[in-house]
Amino acid sequence: MKILIVTDAYFPQVNGVVRTLNETGKKLEAMGHEVEYLNPQLFFTVPMPKYNEIRLSVNVWPRVSHLIKKINPSAIHIATEGPLGFMARRYCLKNNLKFTTSFHTRFDKYMKLYLPWVPEKLSQKFLSNFHNKAEKILVTTESMKKELIQIGVDESKMVVWTRGADHGSFKNPKKINLEYKRPIWIYVGRVAIEKNIRAFLNLKLEGTKLLVGKGPDIEKLKKEFPDAHFLGEKTNGELASYFTSSDVFVFPSKTDTFAIVICESLSCGTPVAAFPVPGPKDIFKDSEINCLDEDLEKSAMKALKVEREKCLEYSKNFTWDKTAEIFINNISPN
Repeated sequence: MKILIVTDAYFPQVNGVVRTLNETGKKLEAMGHEVEYLNPQLFFTVPMPKYNEIRLSVNVWPRVSHLIKKINPSAIHIATEGPLGFMARRYCLKNNLKFTTSFHTRFDKYMKLYLPWVPEKLSQKFLSNFHNKAEKILVTTESMKKELIQIGVDESKMVVWTRGADHGSFKNPKKINLEYKRPIWIYVGRVAIEKNIRAFLNLKLEGTKLLVGKGPDIEKLKKEFPDAHFLGEKTNGELASYFTSSDVFVFPSKTDTFAIVICESLSCGTPVAAFPVPGPKDIFKDSEINCLDEDLEKSAMKALKVEREKCLEYSKNFTWDKTAEIFINNISPN
């Protein structure tokens, strides 16, 4: 089957959406399917206001329709609600083509942080209208499914689509000597307001705080928290080495829909501290390594006592094979 995945998030971005689509595509190809990506690399792009790392495609119509016709896919999956996703959806509806979508990001919550004057109900209405025309809507967790029902997304169309972490260097990470005072508390992800990073940086913890990633808030936070170490972006083997060489991964976000990075941390044997919100609570459930707490400092101290071997064992529950299997079982061929 020839599958077209339409996404506004693509390389060189480093985030959960890109990781999910790339790893799923690899597994689908291993199954014998042909996978094409309609992505921003095929268009002229401009930086997103207030978030220059993300680039938005412009002048996408009618080029989107030409590319879809040229690719002539057996099935179309629209992964994002950006310019490419919106135009691909328009093309499918105009030509009576079936398509599926996936829900990766709570843009309604992001809008509230970046553009607080925009009514939240308006962005929620946009999201529900966007996805409800799909044959199936792939969502990250049961908790997210419940939240989306509340904003009007069709419950009957939603399918829980899990994530993996068992790829490349995360399988056998190489430990390195981090010459910092222990314990080492690490944050990995975008350095941006929606990640709630100050909740981590404000914790009164002995040891050293490391931050891996880049984003629009990095310079501001460097000045505000001079004792923290901002290491920039790390990928693949280098990132896995930082995970496995740290004592606890602290994940302060309350807006993520899954958090693949948690699974990656566990696959390196590193316990996780986080709030009991959608994503983390769906990953850990009632496992013995669940250290979630409304008090992030308490969560961090609990995580420090977790055995690394138990994290490694638990991480085996999350595979990209399972992710690809759910995807292909819910695709809608035309």
